[in-house]
Amino acid sequence: METLARETGGKSYKAHKYSLDYAERPQIDYGDKEIIWRKAAETVKHRKNVDLSMMCQRIAERDNQILSYFLDGSRRVFKVDDIAYPQSGRRSGVYPAVAGQIGVGCCKRVGREMVPEKFRREIVLSLPSIADADGVPGFFPAMAKKLSACGSMKRAGVEFSAILSYPTSKSEEQKYEDFATARIQERMMECEKELVEELVCEGKLNQNNYLIKDGSLEYKPSKKDRKNKRQYQTFKNNYNWVLGVSKNFSPEICKDINGRSNPGVIAELPLYHRTPVACYESSILGDVQFAIWYVRLRDQKKTLTPFDGVIKVEKILVTDDEISGGMDSNLVDMLSAYLINERSPVCYGSDLRWANHLYPVYLTETFVKSKCLGTASFLHLF
Repeated sequence: METLARETGGKSYKAHKYSLDYAERPQIDYGDKEIIWRKAAETVKHRKNVDLSMMCQRIAERDNQILSYFLDGSRRVFKVDDIAYPQSGRRSGVYPAVAGQIGVGCCKRVGREMVPEKFRREIVLSLPSIADADGVPGFFPAMAKKLSACGSMKRAGVEFSAILSYPTSKSEEQKYEDFATARIQERMMECEKELVEELVCEGKLNQNNYLIKDGSLEYKPSKKDRKNKRQYQTFKNNYNWVLGVSKNFSPEICKDINGRSNPGVIAELPLYHRTPVACYESSILGDVQFAIWYVRLRDQKKTLTPFDGVIKVEKILVTDDEISGGMDSNLVDMLSAYLINERSPVCYGSDLRWANHLYPVYLTETFVKSKCLGTASFLHLF
């Protein structure tokens, strides 16, 4: 921190270091994003929920799989210092220095076992944009290399992958820590996209080998992706064999194709049923269209709330046939049945999200977190 303050023209106050992460617990994501619920997104225009219990049983008896790869990203964020930087006149402003540890991993199913396929770890810093007061190109990358040469980093055998800048203008409702955390979250999502691209380039994803990504697929295409139409299409094509499965979701901001609000549809969804598939566009993602549906893994009588035991499934619509006519309903049924059969067999102690866990996703999440530095070791770097 002393090196950082000196090289950026700031003053370190050696503030208390603490975690900015929230405890993992089941929650409703009260969404405020503008979402356009456009139309049905499957070939059979279902008007009611689809029962998958018999298909689940048939698939289990065949003992085959098409869900082969599982991806999860994890990030731990800590405030590690307060640094003052001069502003206009003689006044100085104090800004948080936020450090993040990012882990992105993929596991592969081999027979009845899960084995690690890929893993990437990054240590990053998020600083106010004013830390680069002169706006010199390459300043932050050069600073990351200089900080990586410090004794504590060299002894730990780790280095800073990047220094990410966050804006210094905010309203009363916004905090600098939130800006910094958002930048680290964006970096993690970029790492996830790069890992998916690696799997695609290696030819590992196809109609017989799907990838399940823990969480939403609402990746924002980069400016570089949008400028190059061919590259933009490649970005979407990478997700032809990828499903996003979310444990947390917003049930109140959309309506289904019958015009009913989602809270009732999800809360009343019977065991081993799925909802009809709908197509939506997010205003922040441009022309990327998604197919979205919900699947119940657990009987609501055995969960704490009606929303426990339900997962949200997303797939990017890639081909012209999918965009115009929707996903093949038989494929949706089959994928949903496979997902139901992946539900976790037991409650994992203190993890209150057990009802929404898929077993291989849980194992992948555990693998990724086990590869990260512990909190005490990480904070000791600073």
